[in-house]
Amino acid sequence: MLKIISDPSPNFSKYTRSKKQIEFVIIHYTGMQSEIETIQRLKDERSKVSCHYYIDRKGLIFQMVKDNKVAWHAGKSKWKSFNNLNENSIGIELANRGHEFGYQNFSKFQISSLINLCKKLKSKYMIRKENFLGHSDIAPLRKLDPGEKFPWKELSKDNFGIWFKNSKKKQTKISQKKKEMLFFKNLYKIGYRYFKIKKRLRSDKLIIISFQKHYLPQDVTGKIDQKTFKISQFLAET
Repeated sequence: MLKIISDPSPNFSKYTRSKKQIEFVIIHYTGMQSEIETIQRLKDERSKVSCHYYIDRKGLIFQMVKDNKVAWHAGKSKWKSFNNLNENSIGIELANRGHEFGYQNFSKFQISSLINLCKKLKSKYMIRKENFLGHSDIAPLRKLDPGEKFPWKELSKDNFGIWFKNSKKKQTKISQKKKEMLFFKNLYKIGYRYFKIKKRLRSDKLIIISFQKHYLPQDVTGKIDQKTFKISQFLAET
């Protein structure tokens, strides 16, 4: 049986949601210098920030908000037809100093506990595998977490999140302009938002970076190279 320690936070919306409303699991890192500081912030009413579950570096799982309550973790966010995903998601925070304070590898204990927790949540709420997402997937213009060190490929083996297969199939050569348009068309189909398909914006680079952090973590360039484009094609057709 999965051991979960109760450590309640007062930061949640007071109405009770139904099981059917819970459709996503959103994974975050804490981005703070210490675990003590993190817990204090997640429980401080003035911060207006919380999560349903917090997993420390040793893999201990703390429940801070009950599943049937809306925790304040996602903020302004979009995915497919969903806006402000707090209402439809469970938020999981993993202890990690993040990019600002010395980004760490996630510990094997954390990932093991996360997988076990996700198994429980997926089964209980019938959450689709493609609805296990990172904070930067749903808020790419303002968030970096859980970042390029998060093992999405490993989680996909347990059907948490989608992944791609390497294809040796040769692709038809197309212009960079057409490639860019098709890439964003693919991303829209996958679920990403905050861009226009036919018009390029300065903020598009942040969208590309978010996608690469998730699917091409060893090569985060913010540029649509052939490999990045190919992965988007595969995922859009899955």
